[in-house]
Amino acid sequence: MHDFLKRLPKVELHLHIEGSLEPELMFALAERNGVALPYASVEEARAAYDFTDLQSFLDLYYQGMSVLRTAEDFHDLAMDYFRRAHAEGVVHVEMHFDPQAHRVRGIELPVVMEGLSLARRHAERELGLSTALIMAFLRDRDASEAMAVLEEAAPYWEMLDAVGLDSAERGNPPSKFTEVFERAARLGIPRVAHAGEEGPPEYIREALDLLDVCRIDHGVRCLEDPELVARLRDEGVVLTVCPLSNVRLKVVERLEAHPLPQLLEAGLRITLNSDDPAYFGGGMLDNYLACQRAFGWDEATFIQLAGTAIEAAFVSDQRRLALRRRLADSV
Repeated sequence: MHDFLKRLPKVELHLHIEGSLEPELMFALAERNGVALPYASVEEARAAYDFTDLQSFLDLYYQGMSVLRTAEDFHDLAMDYFRRAHAEGVVHVEMHFDPQAHRVRGIELPVVMEGLSLARRHAERELGLSTALIMAFLRDRDASEAMAVLEEAAPYWEMLDAVGLDSAERGNPPSKFTEVFERAARLGIPRVAHAGEEGPPEYIREALDLLDVCRIDHGVRCLEDPELVARLRDEGVVLTVCPLSNVRLKVVERLEAHPLPQLLEAGLRITLNSDDPAYFGGGMLDNYLACQRAFGWDEATFIQLAGTAIEAAFVSDQRRLALRRRLADSV
């Protein structure tokens, strides 16, 4: 099964590029930029990649970002992940990035966009890997700041495949960002949002009704609301589920207790993703393999999951057709 899952063409819809920062690269960028880290070694830094909930993870996550200073840093960050993903059989990556988290550090949007844009071009040319870019708003900051970032991104609107909503979910409902997402809709930018990870099912409903999203990131708590499950099934809403992330952030205690099998049995459209692979125990292949071990899924189930991701991806019709063919050829 390992060989099958490795060669299966995988499409990743839920990745935070800042969350792909491995300790080795963190130290290299810290040295390049003269940034002092609170760790004496790579091993000590990796040991610190442990946390009890979403907020404790976010504290570490934002600390790690301190080494990202230049366009070259963002390019190297993205390419480091793209190469690892490509080696695992990933054929398309959709990366969230958090401009506000860099803005508050004095790193302006053009720096981030230059580095990520260059990495996307290199990924296509060197690896044959297509990518999409999702500009995410931090839900634990003011909506007015999110709106300001969206307007500041005017020179790059055509480069954005979507906008998203992430960070600490508790106490920060999607409704807080209704006007921001309405503005994005008027600009013709697709919308996605994290909902139903730590937050209640009602947040999923708000994301659908008020933010008009086309995908829900996470969404695992939908099972608490049978009417919501029926709606998600009937409307064909895709959930970008992140199994290893859910275990590491204590959404579930262990993977065997994850609701993924129930989500599939309910007829929901599910995809597997890595979320923040450097912090959560692995990339796409690791998540696929972990699910096979935990649930005993057969090849047909993984083919279904991979196919759903292809259909939900922000790609051209031509690229989607090519990905469908590649999936068919692989099995």
